[in-house]
Amino acid sequence: MKIKLILVGKTEEDFLKKGISIYVKRLTHYMNLEIKVIKKLKGKKNLSIEEVKKKESELILKQLKKKDNLILLDEKGENFSSLEFAKFLEKKFLYSQNIVFLIGGAYGFSSEIYKKANFKISLSRMTFSHQMISLIFLEQIYRAMTILKGESYHH
Repeated sequence: MKIKLILVGKTEEDFLKKGISIYVKRLTHYMNLEIKVIKKLKGKKNLSIEEVKKKESELILKQLKKKDNLILLDEKGENFSSLEFAKFLEKKFLYSQNIVFLIGGAYGFSSEIYKKANFKISLSRMTFSHQMISLIFLEQIYRAMTILKGESYHH
């Protein structure tokens, strides 16, 4: 099993970096996990929102392979309980070699990225920073794996 997580913008807060590293380490027991960070654009202040999304999408598309099953973390996506998400992942693992989750930048995704996506997931109707979402989402992947393995982490 392999999951690739692409993030637009690096994590800067030490407490989040520590939490992320804990879940990355835990997940290596279950799968091959790759995290790719798309660096912040330089000169972003001089660009329109659409220009930012277009430039970010160009960088994102360079990270994708033809057979990748692209899943966006997006406020307009489907909501799952942790158990439902575990079942969703289980099905994805059966039918897809390359599962790629994408956490976008401050302005979301370009229309090109939406067209390329196979699915959208929403973790909440609230808005969180990409840094917070990275930690929350990695914890949910870990929780899903423990559910699928019948382990006691999820009560």
